[in-house]
Amino acid sequence: MPDKLNTYSMQLYNTLSAEERANLIDQAGEDRLTLSFYKYAQIKNPSLFRDHLFIHWNKLNVLGRIYVAYEGINAQLSVPASQFDSFKTHLDTISFLKNVRLNIAIEHDDKSFLKLKIKVREKIVADGLNDDDFDVTQCGVHVDAQSFNDLVSKPETLVVDMRNHYESEIGHFEGAITPDVDTFRDSLPLIEDHLKAHKKDRNIVMYCTGGIRCEKASAYFKHKGFENVFQLEGGIIEYTRQVKTKGLDNKFRGKNFVFDQRRAEQISDEVIAVCHQCGASCDTHVNCANEACHLLFIQCPSCAKAHKGCCSDTCSEIIQLPKQQQKQLRKGTKSSNKIFKKGRSENLAFMKK
Repeated sequence: MPDKLNTYSMQLYNTLSAEERANLIDQAGEDRLTLSFYKYAQIKNPSLFRDHLFIHWNKLNVLGRIYVAYEGINAQLSVPASQFDSFKTHLDTISFLKNVRLNIAIEHDDKSFLKLKIKVREKIVADGLNDDDFDVTQCGVHVDAQSFNDLVSKPETLVVDMRNHYESEIGHFEGAITPDVDTFRDSLPLIEDHLKAHKKDRNIVMYCTGGIRCEKASAYFKHKGFENVFQLEGGIIEYTRQVKTKGLDNKFRGKNFVFDQRRAEQISDEVIAVCHQCGASCDTHVNCANEACHLLFIQCPSCAKAHKGCCSDTCSEIIQLPKQQQKQLRKGTKSSNKIFKKGRSENLAFMKK
């Protein structure tokens, strides 16, 4: 059942909890598609546009996490398979989203998203850049999977992962530069400094999950004087689709980290990461079972059992306390979106510090 509209305040909001929504999905018994898209465009009234999307998508039972800003839209969604055509038809009624490329997930999960959250943000990706300093439309050359493979096979090419450490840790392209950073904002100056000697003599090929970070980063690096800048169109998601449909050589090793309940998509059979607690081969991200922690880390089945799904002995002890006592311990702590908290912990012997 679609969520409600408060007609008094005209505020669009979710009225169902994640648990209630999960139950409705189970009851519906309908396949859902996980997808994403982005578009840089000038949106004069992001708040009004946000409400327009909520009204239409809520009717279609669309769920997901969407950011809208003056500079465009960044959307990660779950759409009922039966409503996909209606969803696409609505997108095409929006001038700057007509025929926008939709990155369809490699692996679907009916519960990849459990709420429809459309938020107005200052930017659709936090990059820390002043967009007035350069033209964000002057981005790098978009390349498809085959062109990407051709480029990376050349000795004069440098492949750069524009994602964060916890993403590249479980999967990345062969020979890629993988910055040890927590945020996209942190990666830009670090990569610029690392590659400053190759502004003219090397091909710089960037990639990310779906392409949005490269769209901004490639324009920024061109502004900084890099001449041969390329970006993987559609990111890892579209690359994988093309590799499978066209029978191309897969240059990606491991899993592709995704920002929903699935946490990752299997791209190759290789496991390139280790359990952060014991060092065994593993690439499964979990969140600490202690609700006051929710640290995102890699945990193997053995450690999950031994530590009760927690990242430390302290957290293991906390989750065995009565629920009311746990709530009391959390009282007054800073509230934030902890689902994908990436903090590094001294308690994890095999986690990057």
